[in-house]
Amino acid sequence: MQGQIPHTLAKRIVCDVNILIGKPVIRGTRLAVELIIDLLAHGWSEAEILENYPHIVQEDIRACLAYASAVFKT
Repeated sequence: MQGQIPHTLAKRIVCDVNILIGKPVIRGTRLAVELIIDLLAHGWSEAEILENYPHIVQEDIRACLAYASAVFKT
């Protein structure tokens, strides 16, 4: 899946070798998808994430979840 982001997620999730060595990140940030998934896995709520990272929106969090789901389907 690395480097091949589904079209529906491409508006929110990007892979760029110049940002975090190509890890998938939320577009316009240096926040890795894996960070958001990890925060959720450790019990953070969406509200807590948005409060601590005010430059992202709820749709970004959902895109991270969708990306993770797509990775496991491949």
